[in-house]
Order: sequence, then C-alpha cells, then structure tokens
Amino acid sequence: MSAALTLTGLYLYPVKSLGGYAVPEAEVTARGLRHDRRWLLVDERNRFMTQRQLPDLALLTVAPAYNGFLISHRQRPDLLPLFIPLEATPERTLFVTIWDDMAWAWRGTPEADEWLAEALGRPCRLVYMSDMVRREVEPEFNPEGQLVSFADGYPFLLIGDAALADLNTRLAQPVPMNRFRPNLVFGGGAPYEDDAWEDFQIGAVPFRAVRGCGRCVLTTINQQSATKNPVGDPLRTLATYRQVEGSTLFGQNVTGAGVGRLRVGDAVTVLSRK
Repeated sequence: MSAALTLTGLYLYPVKSLGGYAVPEAEVTARGLRHDRRWLLVDERNRFMTQRQLPDLALLTVAPAYNGFLISHRQRPDLLPLFIPLEATPERTLFVTIWDDMAWAWRGTPEADEWLAEALGRPCRLVYMSDMVRREVEPEFNPEGQLVSFADGYPFLLIGDAALADLNTRLAQPVPMNRFRPNLVFGGGAPYEDDAWEDFQIGAVPFRAVRGCGRCVLTTINQQSATKNPVGDPLRTLATYRQVEGSTLFGQNVTGAGVGRLRVGDAVTVLSRK
C-alpha cells in the first residue's frame, strides 16, 4: 500500500517572478490562491518582465507584512524594504501584455516604480490585476472557463516531494523546491505519480490536474544569487527523462473550483486518473 498523501507545502508569490514565501494556510479563489501573482512588473512597453530575461528579479525577496508584503534586495542593504499593499486602487490604469494575453491593470504607486527601477537598474512599472479582469486558462484545456492571475497559464502548480527527491539523485548538486515555484506541494506516494491524476481533492477542496507543466530556463536560476547553474541543470537533466512532445515536464498545471481553504497537513485524495 502506498503512503498516505498529504499537503506538505503552500506557497504564495505576490509578484510574478519575484521571491515567494510559505504559508500555513491559504484561501482558494477563482484565480488561484488568494494574493498569488496578482502583482506584475512590466517594462516601458507595458510587457511583462520575468526571470527568463532578467535573472536579477530573483534577488528581490518578498516577505509577508500586515495588510501587504515587503520587497527587499538581497545584495542592496542600502535600499530600505518596500511595502506593497495586498491590493491596489483603481486611480490609474493601463493595458499590459503577458504572453499572448492583453489585460488592463491598476497601477501601483510612483514610489514603488522608482524603488524597483533603482533595484533593477532599468525602468519598470508595478501593476495589479483586479477581480474585474477576466484572464482565462488556455482555451483548449479550459472547457469550464477557468480564470488565472498573472501566473503563466494556470491558477495552481502542484509538485510532489518525491519528484524533487528523485531529480536530486540525478544532479551533481541538489536544488531546492523554489527552483520550480509551486503553489501546492504534496508528500507521500511515488515520484511523478501525479502524471496520472485527473480529479483530486486537498482536504475538502476539489482540483483537477490538467496537464504536465513544461519547464523553462528559470529552473536553472539560483534563487539566492540569481546566477545560472552550469550546463543548464536541472533543466538539462530533466530533459533526459521527462520530455514529452518537445516539452520538459515537472509538476502539474492544476485548476480548481475556486472556493475553499487549504492547510498544510491536509489529506490529498485522488478521485480519478487519466
């Protein structure tokens, strides 16, 4: 009999491609965990910025604070931490582009833009997705009309502890889970067993594993130093045994019912398999 499955980690990333933090419990919303990737950095053309093009974003850490969060720079103690509220206000709006999607967003403050431009050495703007914006999951995998925040394409990313442990046995230097930026981490079971999951629940909250998550160069960026792993690991190693139709897969893209509350330690129950 396989080991019981449990939720071992819950992670929020309030600003896309900046640091995240663990939480003991989280509310599930239509776009993912509440406050996850509702903020976004855009360039002068209002196009989204990520560690793919700007690895130094990894140097910006995020920590929870009362009614908001603090952004700090790992290597710039001269920059006092920047407070950002959990939600913006609609005084100033603009259209932003993320992948092939265009959405309107609320602007953050000029002071935040100035702090971030100084930290990154380039102009940028901080913007927020309001509850009125409808950005949908990719249509061919979205018959229910599921929504997503500024995450790449799906409201949740699920990874098993056993999968990371298996990958690390294949690497010259093990990597932490933060390379893969999951929201939901589960313990128990065999490595990659979630490949076969379809419907499952965590506690009493229902979810659906839609498709494997294709990984990119971001997995090669050390989240402490913003430097890249030599010879492309762990992406190169994953490609030797986790490549399907040209995509290197690690973790599951997941949708959900959009309501409920999760707590670390909740039971994970698989209801159906592909």
